Amino acid sequence: MRRLDRQGCGWASRCCALVLAMVGSFLGSEDSTGAESESAKPNILWFIVDDMSANYSCYGERSIETPHVDRLAEEGTLFRNAFITAPVCSPCRSALITGMYQTSIGAHHHRSGRGERKIHLPEGVTPLPVLFQQAGYYTCIGSGLDGASDPPTAKRKALGKTDYNFEHDLSMYDASDWRNRQPEQPFFMQVQLAGGKLRGGTDASATRFAEQAAKEFGRSVDPQSVELPPYYPRDPVLLRDWAAYLDSVRMTDLHVGKVIERLKREGIYENTWIAFMTDHGISHARGKQFLYNEGTHVPLVIRGPGVAAGKIREDLVEHIDLAATSLRVAGIGLHASMQGEDLLSESYEPKDAVFAARDRCDETVERIRSVRTDRYLYIRNYHPERPHLQPNAYKDGKSIVKTLRRLHEAKELSALSERLLFSPTRPAEELYAWREDPWQLTNLAGDSRYRSELEGHRARLDRWIVETGDRGAESEQMYDSDMAVYVGKGNPVVEENIRLMKQWRAEGK
Repeated sequence: MRRLDRQGCGWASRCCALVLAMVGSFLGSEDSTGAESESAKPNILWFIVDDMSANYSCYGERSIETPHVDRLAEEGTLFRNAFITAPVCSPCRSALITGMYQTSIGAHHHRSGRGERKIHLPEGVTPLPVLFQQAGYYTCIGSGLDGASDPPTAKRKALGKTDYNFEHDLSMYDASDWRNRQPEQPFFMQVQLAGGKLRGGTDASATRFAEQAAKEFGRSVDPQSVELPPYYPRDPVLLRDWAAYLDSVRMTDLHVGKVIERLKREGIYENTWIAFMTDHGISHARGKQFLYNEGTHVPLVIRGPGVAAGKIREDLVEHIDLAATSLRVAGIGLHASMQGEDLLSESYEPKDAVFAARDRCDETVERIRSVRTDRYLYIRNYHPERPHLQPNAYKDGKSIVKTLRRLHEAKELSALSERLLFSPTRPAEELYAWREDPWQLTNLAGDSRYRSELEGHRARLDRWIVETGDRGAESEQMYDSDMAVYVGKGNPVVEENIRLMKQWRAEGK
């Protein structure tokens, strides 16, 4: 447990259409058309964004401006060093909504429990919306914009993204919006945004999205102006993709502004506690699904009653802390099993380490663990004999990965790109001075000068694995159950990857 360890798709298209359909009105108003309604308890509103790193101007991004998230940061507290515990949607969201490490509750394999074998939460672990309902809150999950058209009978229609790996009852959400709650009833709202998924996965979709952004903002981001991580070539496909990604950040910021304007219009902004974060970093070859900064570092901004304004915190925090912090704001007690901590408590002690894990993603078997301290990031690869870019239909279908593979085959990549992206094997251990080496280019694990740091972080991770009850590798029976939903669906690439995964497992690879 954390307290012990102290010592040691189509959905994206609909979201895009919704944003573009509602961006015509003025966003910058400071005035509220209604009086603030101060209920006994504050409303709790989360913005949860897909596939997006901390590329906001309040975090230092220079290619774009993000005025609405920046305003939240000015009115609240910005966490400079927030990290997720899983760099892919379903494990991350399973952890977020329980306030527990996904490895502790058996929800760490991406898109698991979809077959005959199901995953049930351990006894005593309760999803956050249930706790809010029990405390009298109206629970909702959606866009934050579409409530005006929802009839009272809509209830749980058009719910926003959940994507939990464990069995759950959707009745823990009262509706997709707060509009139909009882008078003065506080609400817990999750605004789910498509984020980086808005740009799609192909060069054509990125180009189309750039055209939409140009219509909305007057111009799209110039591909030649973007800064890529040093291990990605400045190929036109990758540049267009990254530029479209930055436009998706702008579109996300615009959506945030629309929701804030609605809160002001309804007279409830000042009594609404707001948290803005993303579920993991940018979807790219070394981002999403991996434990480097590009995949795990996320923005976290909190604004609302009792939150210090204009404050920047540099301490390490984990995304599972948002659950505990939100419960405290609502005056709800924490369950003893919850591993996240209240970041705003007067008795809160800054963490000296944060942890993350990557496991199976779709058909691709993987197991990676990491511990990050103030200076070092230690990563353990449990399958070092496999390449970094293992076959994965989801990622291999993206134009950016296709381009990287094409350049690799043509021997047109730099030595750095070849080493980090296409080496046929990986080191069993990696150690990076992550503040000095923000892209994790230099592995210090083999340098005798850092032996003490390596051994210390190795032991720290071992202790966390034991103390938090890391469930580890997936059984072959569970893998077969989850792969059954892919087989026979007309995707030979996935089926070939499944065959290869089983072959490698039999070989002990």
